Amino acid sequence: MISCIIVDDEPLAHDVLETHIRRYGRISLVGKCSNALSAFDLIHQLKVDLVFLDIKMPGINGIQFVKSLKDPPKIIFTTAYSKHALTGFELDAVDYLLKPVTYELFERSMSKLLRVHALETVPQKDYTYFKVSGTLMKIRHEDLLFVQAVKDYVLLQTKFARFLTHMTMKHLTELLPSNIFIRVHRSHVVNIHAITSLSKSHVKLGSEIIPVGELYRSNLDVIRKR
Repeated sequence: MISCIIVDDEPLAHDVLETHIRRYGRISLVGKCSNALSAFDLIHQLKVDLVFLDIKMPGINGIQFVKSLKDPPKIIFTTAYSKHALTGFELDAVDYLLKPVTYELFERSMSKLLRVHALETVPQKDYTYFKVSGTLMKIRHEDLLFVQAVKDYVLLQTKFARFLTHMTMKHLTELLPSNIFIRVHRSHVVNIHAITSLSKSHVKLGSEIIPVGELYRSNLDVIRKR
């Protein structure tokens, strides 16, 4: 079970969050405190996965506190001030909730948290199985260069050979990890690690030239920012 603490200098905020936590039932409250120094002690004494953290507190505020931690737990900011929202998300906060925190908003934050927690705790596979000519074939992601839609099939171009499998592009994009494979055209998905050059109209994977559709150009931003 995910363990959490509440860090807030307002007793009412403690009561509201504790009520939500008990009602939700899928996370465990292991501590409460009213300032950053006490929170620092709790985090290092207990196994803490999540901190519900106020921003405006006496002494060190919530933003400064998170920046001071070498390896912070997941953070959900709970505050009366919206002006720090951008900074909060820049610190990779799970969510930024404005007080008074309703149960509906709390529950939505928990859904976000559980998605993030699941992604981090379940090791990502480095392969995917595809049905090729009636046989399940294991293809390592590092070997899969690009995929091309061919009517009701998709062509899998690996470093070593080409294979056809009966599948839609939508299903394919759900199967492959989005941090490695991006869609650059309605008919093409490419391995970003295999791209050797790119422009607005196409990407190159060695000698292969893959067209870039106008609707998918923004997907290449993840590569340009590297």
